[in-house]
Parts: sequence; C-alpha cells; structure tokens
Amino acid sequence: MSGPQPPPEAGRTGTGTGTEETQNIAAAIAEVSERATLLVREEIELAKVEMGEKATKLLKGAVVGAAAGVFFFTALVFALVGCAWLLYYYLPIGNEFTYFWGFFAMSVILVVLGLLAGLIAAKAVKKGSPPVPSMAIEEARKIRESVGPGAGGAS
Repeated sequence: MSGPQPPPEAGRTGTGTGTEETQNIAAAIAEVSERATLLVREEIELAKVEMGEKATKLLKGAVVGAAAGVFFFTALVFALVGCAWLLYYYLPIGNEFTYFWGFFAMSVILVVLGLLAGLIAAKAVKKGSPPVPSMAIEEARKIRESVGPGAGGAS
C-alpha cells in the first residue's frame, strides 16, 4: 500500500497559519492594553505620592509657622504697648489722664502697616501656584510623546 499519497489541501495549511497570526496579534494587543493600564495606574500612584509629600511639607511648615506666629504675636503685643506709652509721652496733647491718645496713634500706624502687608500678601498669593504633581505630569507628557502618532521612527 505504498501508493501515491494525496497532496495536502491548500486551505488547511493557510488557515492554520492565519489563525496563529490572529492569535498572536490579539495577544499582543491584550499585552499592550495591560501595560498601558499598568502605566496609567503607576502614574496615578506617582501623582498621589507626590501630592502627599507636598501636602506633608506644607503642613509641617504651617505648624512651625503657627508656633513662630504665636511667639511673634506675644512679643509684638508687648512692643506695641511700649510704643503706645512712648507716643503718649511725646505727644503734646492733654494732661496726665489722656494717655489713651498714644494707643489711638499706635492703632492708626498698625492699620496702615496691615493694609500694606495685605497688599503684599495678595500679590504673593497671585504669583504662587497651587500644588500640582509636576513629576507625574512631566512623565505623562513623555509617555504621550513616545506613544503618540509619529513615535518610533516609522516615518
């Protein structure tokens, strides 16, 4: 029974190779999708960590600043009372019971200084930017450039 063998069917070999290629393409697409999802999750995590670090530094600075403010405010109260008494001594108004004029004069000086400080603070706040995750944004921009159209040198 060693007669001639029938030739292989043309449709069978082509179909098998086409199915394997389709499966390979599908697997590649699934892998790219999984990696892109993982990359996005990592970028979100980076942004969270970066914002947490910035918030922690901001909170520490605020606490230390508040403590310094309490001490400074106490010293300022004592200095202002002294200045009010000094103004009373040098003002040519009234008699020995009109010492309150020194306190009024000191109040006017403080209001003017407060207005100036408020204007300076408003300018500083306008110049400042809200805390943003700059590292995560920069990384996302790089990823977008490398994955976007025209990337990979296919020109």
